[in-house]
Amino acid sequence: MKTQWRKEPEAMVERVLVTDAALDLIERLRARHGPLMFHQSGGCCDGSAPMCYPKGEFRVGGNDVRLGDIGGCEVYMDADQFDYWKHTQLIIDVVPGRGSGFSLEAPEGLRFLTRSRVFTDDEVDELAKGLASLPDAVA
Repeated sequence: MKTQWRKEPEAMVERVLVTDAALDLIERLRARHGPLMFHQSGGCCDGSAPMCYPKGEFRVGGNDVRLGDIGGCEVYMDADQFDYWKHTQLIIDVVPGRGSGFSLEAPEGLRFLTRSRVFTDDEVDELAKGLASLPDAVA
């Protein structure tokens, strides 16, 4: 089965994409929990998993950067972690299995997973020009 990536419209290069399967799960979770947001975990208790929360229940701070939106949900990452990942495009997918108890999908028997690919030289140049709007720090 070939995986299909979905891009939010507008920017030429997106820092974060979402698969159709993940988008379907996001829609189910939104129907149950209301507006959602994601934060890319830094690897402590939850590994490096994208964590899904009801919007506003996870506090983003001055050291978080907004990577973009997937399925109408804002996606954030710690700025120090972003420094390691800035050369890659994150692709939020979903796979069978139990994720973290902190993320909303845990009871579904599915877990969000971050895949990635390295940006091409042309994409890096575009990002450097600001055409894809580099992430903003949270005020």
